[in-house]
Amino acid sequence: MDLTGKIIGFALTGSHCTISEVYPQIRKLMIQGAKVIPIFSESVQQTDTRFGTAQERKLQIIELTGVEPLNTISDVEQIGPKKMLDLLVVAPCTGNTLAKMANGITDSVVTMAAKAHLRNRRPLVIALATNDGLGTNAINLGYLMNRKHVYFVPFGQDNPAEKNNSLVSAMHLLCDTVQHALDGEQLQPVLINYH
Repeated sequence: MDLTGKIIGFALTGSHCTISEVYPQIRKLMIQGAKVIPIFSESVQQTDTRFGTAQERKLQIIELTGVEPLNTISDVEQIGPKKMLDLLVVAPCTGNTLAKMANGITDSVVTMAAKAHLRNRRPLVIALATNDGLGTNAINLGYLMNRKHVYFVPFGQDNPAEKNNSLVSAMHLLCDTVQHALDGEQLQPVLINYH
């Protein structure tokens, strides 16, 4: 896979337990030649958890990409008119962000980035990490799966016995999904046996 010259936005949202899984994928995109522009949701910017502090995440992403993350709505609004990105990844994508994108709500950094990017009819790749993907959010998932220019990192139930509505993308398939999305195709199968 050659991503030389491609500019990829990479938006992280507040599935804090999953964020560490996306760092190797960012590294892979960069090894393939992409320039990665990080974007932080408000939760990622402000919330300290047992999985790390907001400051640690910021320093990690700057060290990884060499780029300061975009972290305000005004920062990301320019993605649209300036046609800044070839592709935008939202990983991990929480159920809250998924629902807002499905319903056109742009009151956050990541949802504004997605709206601004999609106006250029360029690919948006979503990597799920939500406890209600097969619950309340199933309708939003279905809507976005049928939306043009939106692609999903293949996903499945990560713990059906204890969290039967939970869906998580197989993050190791993120780079393959990006390549397919740039070619206008959904990586298949999109529904996987997570284990």
